[in-house]
Order: sequence, then structure tokens, then C-alpha cells
Amino acid sequence: MLVLLAGIFVVHIATVIMLFVSTIANVWMVGSSYYGTISTGLWLLCNKTCTQLTVSSRDEASLKAVQAFMILSIIFSVVALVLFIMQLFTLEKGKRFYMTGAVMLVCWMCILVAVSIYTARFTGTMVYAANPHHGYCFILAWICFCFSFIIGILYLVLRKK
Repeated sequence: MLVLLAGIFVVHIATVIMLFVSTIANVWMVGSSYYGTISTGLWLLCNKTCTQLTVSSRDEASLKAVQAFMILSIIFSVVALVLFIMQLFTLEKGKRFYMTGAVMLVCWMCILVAVSIYTARFTGTMVYAANPHHGYCFILAWICFCFSFIIGILYLVLRKK
């Protein structure tokens, strides 16, 4: 049981770190141009230097929604981690980690909404770039989506012994 708890804790920490990296780094879409590699993220457009990401007025709301849901997913993941640690020491024997699991599944839904909006609105639409493809931040966000679902379900079925 201790090994299972430690494993879940390590995967949860890894998920939080990957969420931070995927939200902060600017490598959601990568393409090549005459000047070199161009990458865009949720915040900046980077070539040799990084500048403010410019989007059309019809895509601005979508980008703001992706930014907001990724930030919310980080917040919910950290709250779930703190709740897990608190419940680990205060929860009675035989009880389940319902609150932690519920918060982690809310984090999972936030990641789902953010990455789905990004996929629908911004995939393959890089300005001044040839052969655009997804960068590592986009892939990390999908990995966090899978991990947060698995962790959330494990928290719901996990019983403190």
C-alpha cells in the first residue's frame, strides 16, 4: 500500500511539473521558415527572439480560453496534491480520498477543454511557417490529460489502510 501511495504521489508531482512546463514554454506549434525554426505557444511567438503572439480577433477568445483553462488545470492539480497530503495525515482509516479525486478530475476536465480548443482552432495555422507540427508542450499537455484522469480515478478508489 505504501508503494502504491508513493507511486501515485510521484506521478502527481510529475503531472504538476509537466503542466507547468507545457503552459509556460512556447513550443505548442513548431514550423520552419527562411530564418530558422519558428515556435508558438500560448503566450509568445519565438523565432530568434520572442514577441507577443498575435492572433486574429476571431481567435483571440479561443486563445484566452486555452490560457485560462491551462492555468486552472495547474491550480486544481496543486490543490489536489495539497489535499492528498492533508488527507493522508488526517483521514480516518478505511476512508477514501474522494475530495482529492474529485479535484483531480476537475483538473482533467480543464486540460481536456484547453487542449481540445487549441486542437480545433490553432492546429496547422502558423503564420510565416512551412510544415507546421505540434511541439513538445502540446504533447505534454495530452500526457498530463491521461495522467490526471488515471490519478483522479485511483484517488477515488484508493482506500486509506
